[in-house]
Amino acid sequence: MDLGISGKRAIVCASSRGLGRACAEALAEAGCEVVINGVDKDRLAGVAREIAAATSAKVTPVAGDISARECQDALLQACPDPDILVNNNGGPPLRDFRELDREAMLKGATMNMVTPIEMIQRVIDPMAERGFGRIVNITSYSVMMPLQGLDLSSGARAGLTAFMAGVARQFADRNVTINNLLPGMFETDRLRSTFGPRAKATGKTEAEVADERRALVPAKRFGTPAEFGNTCAFLCSVHAGYMTGRNVLLDGGIFEGTW
Repeated sequence: MDLGISGKRAIVCASSRGLGRACAEALAEAGCEVVINGVDKDRLAGVAREIAAATSAKVTPVAGDISARECQDALLQACPDPDILVNNNGGPPLRDFRELDREAMLKGATMNMVTPIEMIQRVIDPMAERGFGRIVNITSYSVMMPLQGLDLSSGARAGLTAFMAGVARQFADRNVTINNLLPGMFETDRLRSTFGPRAKATGKTEAEVADERRALVPAKRFGTPAEFGNTCAFLCSVHAGYMTGRNVLLDGGIFEGTW
């Protein structure tokens, strides 16, 4: 399917690995010029070369922490008039909510709620003026179902979801859409990083912990980053212009809800 976005300009935040990288790759494959971002400058430069070589797209790396104003400025200098914005960021680590002090809570809220709002504030009016804009926020399936220990991440991402629900309707008539992608368990470094602590706490091997997690998913497997990236690219396409303010759940069926 031709997504109709060849030549469009995209910023993909936190895209040097995992689901962010998959989104950048899918948009590059669709013909977009892509600006990618990550904190590891050398790794990011390598990823940019790899995506460019695989897709022949123009890929520009901008290193830095997306929550820092100077990094946001640098991204918008590299791509002053983006047609597409994919908001992504790491989340707070697993932690009992009683261990969270004010500093930790404010940091988590900044990472997963305030930062994407700041980026949207800076790009949405020019999108509306041009008559095309696609904004995708990568949140989590924990927005819809509680995951013990991820309360801060879930709360901040749920806050972003609620905040953007009204904003999305304000811009729908100017062909600017805002949607959220809610990943479940995908084959990423972040998922694998949770196996070790669980294995240590239970005396099991990491492979056994992975098998237990996989068994929780009705699809009986973890998702692939490519599946996620292609879904993101569709939401950014001309074919998704009548879809806004939606939460798109990709979790292999783990959320047991009708709606």
